[in-house]
Amino acid sequence: MEFSDEQLERYSRHIILKDVGYEGQQRIASGSVLIIGAGGLGAPAALYLAAAGVGKIGIIDGDVVDTSNLQRQVIHFTQDVNKPKVQSAKEKIEQINPDVEVVTFRKIVLADNIMDIIKDYDFILDGTDNFPAKFLINDACFFAKKAYSHGGILRFNGQTMTYTPGNTCYRCIFNSPPPKNLVPTCSQAGVLGAVAGILGTIQAAEVLKYLIGKGQLLTNKLLTFDALNMQFRNVAVSKNRNCPLCGQQPSIRTLMNYEQPVCDIKQNNISSGDKVC
Repeated sequence: MEFSDEQLERYSRHIILKDVGYEGQQRIASGSVLIIGAGGLGAPAALYLAAAGVGKIGIIDGDVVDTSNLQRQVIHFTQDVNKPKVQSAKEKIEQINPDVEVVTFRKIVLADNIMDIIKDYDFILDGTDNFPAKFLINDACFFAKKAYSHGGILRFNGQTMTYTPGNTCYRCIFNSPPPKNLVPTCSQAGVLGAVAGILGTIQAAEVLKYLIGKGQLLTNKLLTFDALNMQFRNVAVSKNRNCPLCGQQPSIRTLMNYEQPVCDIKQNNISSGDKVC
């Protein structure tokens, strides 16, 4: 595609970058990204990907905007309360950048619909807040040979990794969803709003690097950070030969829906060492 004068001005800060340039911006404009979850992670990611000029952005979310979302889900405004999140997100993306095609899905991803949805996108961004969705996204991307970014937050902590076909998958590290009462949700343990912004923005950067084919992705690595002490750690993670999905003798050959484990942990019993989802 050729850019208009207005588009050249809009994307000029990308185009002057040696590792992006005109060709890289063309790749961004030709790219497609599916954001699963228009919440704490999906919101900042969607804003930056739209501003960057990603040609097609799909957004999946079955919820409506709640007042408690506004502390961290920056794509939604006060007047959006009770509005479907996908509608709210689409409106903001179109205001930021009319070049972007926005496709919305007001639903949750399940084993019987996810493969049909992700097939039309170059990269999948996991912005969900529950383990069943995260394992489903990982498995679907493995079977569909799709690249995706995992992200999870809790309290002051975040973690992210990028999967591309042939590299370490989410199950290589975590294997299966945790049992009931092991990990609290953000609604129970809380989350610093800016932590969602930090992680969602990192995920957006991974998407853009993937589209332009430059830099080192967070493949075979788990990036974790503690925003309270502002400490980042990048841990190398290898493919697990015993991974039930991508190992030498896989036991998972089809997609499955996991039940969301209900957590009865009381707030004062939640330790500072709880894992992020």
